[in-house]
Amino acid sequence: MKSAKKNSVLSTLAELLKQRGDEIIHANATDMDAFPDMDASMRDRLKVDGKKIDAMIRSLEEVAAQADPEGKVLYEHTREDGLHIENRTVPFGTILIIYESRPDVTIEAAATAFKAGNRILLKGGKEAFHSNTLLTRLWQEALTVNGEEIDWVAYLNLTREETQQLIRENSREVDLIIPRGGEGLIHFVQEHASVPVIVSGRGNNFLYIDEDVDFEMAIRLVINGKKRVSVCNAIDKVLIHKDLTQLQEKVGQLVTALQEKGIEVWGNREIVSLCNKVREENNAATLYEEYLAPKIYLTLVSGLTEAVEMINRYSGGHTAVIVTLNREKADRFMQEADCAAVYHNASSRFTDGGQFGVGAEIAISTQKLHFRGPLGAQELVTNKWFVYGEGQIRE
Repeated sequence: MKSAKKNSVLSTLAELLKQRGDEIIHANATDMDAFPDMDASMRDRLKVDGKKIDAMIRSLEEVAAQADPEGKVLYEHTREDGLHIENRTVPFGTILIIYESRPDVTIEAAATAFKAGNRILLKGGKEAFHSNTLLTRLWQEALTVNGEEIDWVAYLNLTREETQQLIRENSREVDLIIPRGGEGLIHFVQEHASVPVIVSGRGNNFLYIDEDVDFEMAIRLVINGKKRVSVCNAIDKVLIHKDLTQLQEKVGQLVTALQEKGIEVWGNREIVSLCNKVREENNAATLYEEYLAPKIYLTLVSGLTEAVEMINRYSGGHTAVIVTLNREKADRFMQEADCAAVYHNASSRFTDGGQFGVGAEIAISTQKLHFRGPLGAQELVTNKWFVYGEGQIRE
């Protein structure tokens, strides 16, 4: 599909979202009412309101305004015998996106894949069925208005067993799978898929407070990192340098600030000895856990080396933050912390395609191949060699 036509489809879809906002909110309310016992984190991800619709519209406009990812020449070479060789970007083909709870994925992730020239199969969770099917119909209406086949974007109403069978057998000739959900789903897809998989991994993000620090800044960054508990860029663990001046007083300040925001504060025995308002947790398994809840865990470390070792051992490889006034330490931390995004004196909540300027994202990849971090349209292509000759043969 030509670039102008893709952009026209995206623009038409944005207009449909503006026109049908009340209908979308109504469909979402039906989903919300069908699952009254869902936890707060799932409810936050599932809910669609005017603000979320505006964000979907904005993401479509941003993606439409981007350069087309298809057909970029990555390398070219002409041999002495006149053989001309080019390496260009091309779409993957058909991308299957499996996701839970978040209806905005139906718009934003699909728009990212579509802009890169891919066909999209969407498999959302049962809890968002009405929201997702309505949004898919709007996709197909935008395609029809622009004279394109509706099968560019399709929604799969499959049971869990049928989805697993699809992954094992690849009966729909999928070229790439992107699972966005719990670790059970991700592990199943990785184990059984016969095509490439991009893992949008867990968060469990760490923030390290150095001894040389503006502590008021550190508190702001921790609080902001926990502003939304249901997102993968939230802070779950805070590592504090044990030689921080006025350690007991500052730990107390941080704990009070968190509890005033309704966040449960947990810590090991050492932290509890400094502040008795902290709930004790000495099981090391908690260090691996992504909370997705109003909960945070504090612990002391001996310095930067131990902080990096803990992050590389326990975190999800998503985001890590250092708060320090020492630029040399910050540079070392950012080189050594093995995460898709690393920060010096800034909130983890910026790990997001829109915030990074890439527009809508299809996932935040915690893998090292083929790309890492927020995946926008520019990353949802592969490459292909084009060779032009006039009868040349190899001697």
